[in-house]
Formats: sequence, structure tokens, C-alpha cells
Amino acid sequence: MEQKAHILVVEDEQKIRSALRDFLEFHNFRVTEAVDGLEAQRIVAEKLFCLILLDLMLPKISGEQLCTRWRRDGMQTPVIMLTAKGQEKEKVTGLNLGADDYITKPFALEELLARIKAVLRRTDPARAVGLTFKFADLDVDIAALKVMHKNQEIEITKREAAIIRYFAANPNRVISREELYKEVWDETMSELGTRTTDMHIAKLRSKIEKNSADPKIIKTVRGAGYKYET
Repeated sequence: MEQKAHILVVEDEQKIRSALRDFLEFHNFRVTEAVDGLEAQRIVAEKLFCLILLDLMLPKISGEQLCTRWRRDGMQTPVIMLTAKGQEKEKVTGLNLGADDYITKPFALEELLARIKAVLRRTDPARAVGLTFKFADLDVDIAALKVMHKNQEIEITKREAAIIRYFAANPNRVISREELYKEVWDETMSELGTRTTDMHIAKLRSKIEKNSADPKIIKTVRGAGYKYET
């Protein structure tokens, strides 16, 4: 069984915190709660989370201070900020502090769920698509490093599997070479990285495209990057 995504809800208002817990657990997330900034700081030091829902206005240590400290310390866990403030200035400030997204109270729970799923897709492709999934007309098995097209079995490398998984987790979105290189190679793009990315895409296309000169699965968007359309 796939492990549930573990979310930390940092919210001082008990009614909101309980409502978020019930809603997220209903949608198959595992939830831990923190009632103030100090408790959140302690919990994050002890446990790993897939995502943090962080209220901006917290007792003891504010959400702004927490996010600043976490990012300064190198924590990469995605953060969605929750706040009653609606001004554009606060939104920009939150994002500049390192938040991955921002939602203003009162918010619809379904909208929050959509934002959580979008952030998890961007930050954790494995959770977004799993180990076996459809990619266009292909059946992908990440663990076995194999792709099935009709009755034909195609072997892929770990890097090619990571590329496919990232595109599958981000359908219908233009992905730049810089983004793909950062997410798959976990490095900052360089001139060499640009060539490396293009070479891997070309090799992957030669395996999975009917005509690699006219790709239909991973398309080139001139001047922008690549796109997988569903």
C-alpha cells in the first residue's frame, strides 16, 4: 500500500484546525496538528512532512518567521500559507519568504485541496503518479524500468524514468530545460546541462515516439522547453 502523504497543519484557531484535519483525512492524507509557531518548530525538527499548511498569524512565533527560518536552514518541504489577510502585499511577502503557494481565508476546502495536489505534483512526482501509470499510449513501470507499448517491451534508464515521471506529473504544462534539469538531475542548469537535457530527451524520444523527428508525446515548445499533452 502506498504511504499516505503526511501534512502538518499549523493553525491556532481550533475550529479551522479541526475542519482541516477532518477534510484532509477524508481525502486520504495523514495529518499532524500544531497550535502555535513554537510547537510547529519543535514538530518539524522531529518529523518529516510532505507539505505544511502554515497560518501566517500565529502565537509565539509567526508563520512568516517560521518560513524564513526553515528556508534559511535549508528545509525543502513545500509550504502553503493560510491567512486572513487579502492584500497583494502580504501575498507577495509570503511567497518571497519561500512559501510555495498562498490562500486567503475564508477559502473553499475544494480549492485548498486542488492547491495541495498541485504543489505535491510539482514537488513530488512520485507521489503524483505512483510507480505504474499511463503515459500517452504507454504503460510505464518505474520500478522495473520498463515501458510497454502494445506488446512491445522497452527498457529505460533511471534518468529516463525520472524524466517520464516528471512529465507525467506535470501534464499540459510547458517545462523549461532549467526546470527539468533541476528536478531530474538536482543541479542548477549550466551550458553543459542544456546539452545534457536535450540529449536525454532525444534518446528517450527514439525509444517511445513512433517518429522521433515528429514527436507526439514529448513536444518541443520553441524557445520555452518541452510539453507533455494529455
